[in-house]
Amino acid sequence: METKNYRTSFLGNGMDLFKIQLVNFILTLVTLGFYYPWAKAKKLQYLYSNSTLEEHPFAFTGTGKEMFKGFIKAIILFIIAYTVFAVLIFSNHSVIGLLFFYLFLLLILPFAIHGSYRYRMSKTVWKGIRFGYSGDLKELIQLFFKGIFLTIITFGIYGAWFATNLRSYLLGNIKMGNANFSYKAEGDDFFWMNIKGYLLTIFTLGIYFFWWQKQSFEFLINNTVLIKDDKIIHLQSKAKVSDFFSLLIINLLIIIFTLGIGYAWVVVRNMNFITNNVELEGNINLDSLMQTQEEYSNATGEDMADMLDLGLTI
Repeated sequence: METKNYRTSFLGNGMDLFKIQLVNFILTLVTLGFYYPWAKAKKLQYLYSNSTLEEHPFAFTGTGKEMFKGFIKAIILFIIAYTVFAVLIFSNHSVIGLLFFYLFLLLILPFAIHGSYRYRMSKTVWKGIRFGYSGDLKELIQLFFKGIFLTIITFGIYGAWFATNLRSYLLGNIKMGNANFSYKAEGDDFFWMNIKGYLLTIFTLGIYFFWWQKQSFEFLINNTVLIKDDKIIHLQSKAKVSDFFSLLIINLLIIIFTLGIGYAWVVVRNMNFITNNVELEGNINLDSLMQTQEEYSNATGEDMADMLDLGLTI
């Protein structure tokens, strides 16, 4: 098969998403937050169904009921942890209480990440082909705490390698049917890119920040590929600095001048930015993809990741 470019697009609009979010907000408010899982499901279903690859839409097959079960489990876990924390604080064991709190957050992070990826990927479908995440929780825990330990004893320096290794592991275990993603990047490249970006952003009073964002986006996208047998699809960023300037500044102005009401339009602008600026080129016949991934319906990790403000952006 000859090399080809694969078409991606986002068909949604701000007004439709705003209506969904407005209803979600009202129902979440009147149910004292218990509608949140259904609100999240409706938002994801809209975003997925309006995202297309080769003119075929994706689908999010998760349900509010599934996420509600995970939501309740996550709430119970956090209530228990906060209760222990409060008892220790009010018993004049503030130091122990704080240590317990931070240790609890640290310990559940790999569980939240692993569970979130398993659930979200399993519920992502394209042309009937289910995505999947095949990572092993034990391996992820070992990778995670090794990274945390080395980052601490190197006063943060190892953080770049930790982030790169973690992203390589997570993305490298994402499947699209019988094809798999791979992320090949070097920690030292990531380290020096961020050192340069941080220093130049300070020295230029923030102006270099947009170049830094462009380079960070390129680093993530350009090091990601999809592989099937001996065939491959390369992801390539074609975004320019001016594109990032326009995206970030206008998004900020929308949020400020609408007092947050325009958030739906910001989400749509972000989706359009990604589909317009990420180019897929390769020689995989997508019609040859086969269903190999099993469904997974435990959304506890997904809800824990929400409560910890994590996203599938690692």
